[in-house]
Order: sequence, then structure tokens, then C-alpha cells
Amino acid sequence: MKDLYALKRPLAIRFTKKNDIHPFEDPTSLEFFSDKNDAALMLFGSHSKKRPHALTFVRCFEHKVLDMLELLVDSESMRTLSQFKNVRKATVGLKPLVCFAGSLFESPMKNEYTLAKSVLLDFFKGPDVDSVDVEGLQYMISFSVGEESDADPKPKIHLRTYLIKTRKSGQRLPRVEVEEMGPRIDFRMGRMQEAEEGVMKEALRKPKGVEVSCLGCCVFCALLTIIATATGEEEHRNGSYG
Repeated sequence: MKDLYALKRPLAIRFTKKNDIHPFEDPTSLEFFSDKNDAALMLFGSHSKKRPHALTFVRCFEHKVLDMLELLVDSESMRTLSQFKNVRKATVGLKPLVCFAGSLFESPMKNEYTLAKSVLLDFFKGPDVDSVDVEGLQYMISFSVGEESDADPKPKIHLRTYLIKTRKSGQRLPRVEVEEMGPRIDFRMGRMQEAEEGVMKEALRKPKGVEVSCLGCCVFCALLTIIATATGEEEHRNGSYG
């Protein structure tokens, strides 16, 4: 949570107080946070025996939950920003280059992975701009996923973050190199809640004469990160969602 917040600064608000919230059962608390902070994007962290190290990505429209995606962090393979000690970090507030690799992200049929691409792109792409200064592209956020198989029907999503370096090449274009800077996170697919078709259509509608960013919101004012309380009651309630 802390590292993902670091990637979003200064366009994020981080809350560290524990909250007894169950997003897939009762989104009321999340909608309260959305309204109070004028935020269309939220990231909710929780931990329980059944769903350890869970991150729920939430998109809102008119301060009501539009859709949600739960990703479960593989704690064994995770490496934090601080563990990449000899790598310079990107300047705070710069727009990243976002990359998706894997045929599951491009499936013609809607599934968890096409939703993941849509949600993760909204979370990490930064504000919409007319042009980008190449010198300002200091880092890249990469999401990759393997192919489905009988042994692995739901492959993990791999998040990697790289510092972009340009070197003299002796030609007009510089040579580009990348160096991993962290965080490094592997996600297992959890639950999801898709948007209702009519609500999504309304969310994507562009008012006449107004240029808007994704989901029909003029400005994504904040990304909220909220830490949940893990309780036995939560495990019992979440159990009905498999």
C-alpha cells in the first residue's frame, strides 16, 4: 500500500486508520470516502486468513461504486521500493509510461483480465495531457500476464516498475535502457464486481463541448488508500463470495 501510494504522489491521499469495511458486501463506507474527498478512485487493503494481503481497486461514478477488482498479493515474491537500494527513484509527480503485455489483457470477451487492464490503467496513467515531453518519461510501470493452462487457469499478474535511462548512441535517437526500481508485486486474481451496463454507458458519456477523462469524470481528484481491519467476522462474511 505504501509503495503504491508513493507511485501516485502527489495525486493521492493515504489513510492509515483501520476501518471495518467489507467492499463487496456493503460499499457505503467507500462511497462516503469518495464523496468526502471528491475521489473517483480508491484502493482498499485488507488481510484475513482466507484472503491474505488483498487489495481492492475501486472506481466510482458520481460517488457511487462503479466496479471493483480484488487482487491478492504474493508476499513471498514481493519486493518493496526500499529493497532496491542502489537505484535512483523517479521524480515525484511525473507521468509514467504504462505497459500491458499478455493476450489475456486483449481478450475480445470481457473477463477479469480485461477489467484489470482498464482499472489499472485508470489508477496509474496520471492526468490526461495533450503532449508528453520525452525527457519527462523517467519511469515505466509494466503489467504482464502469462497464458492460461490446465495447471494455471488464472495466471498471476506481474507488476514491475523500471527507471528509464537514455544513453548516447552516436545516432539521432538515444539508446534507451531500463533498470528495475521497485516495487515488484505478483498478484493472484480475486473477486470482481463489474459495472452495470447502463451506468457504465452513462459514466463514459462525454458532455457536449467538454473534454473529459475516463469514466466521464472531469478530474480524478484523489486516490484513496484505506487499510482495513482483519477480523473473524470479515472472514465469515467474505466466505460467501468464494
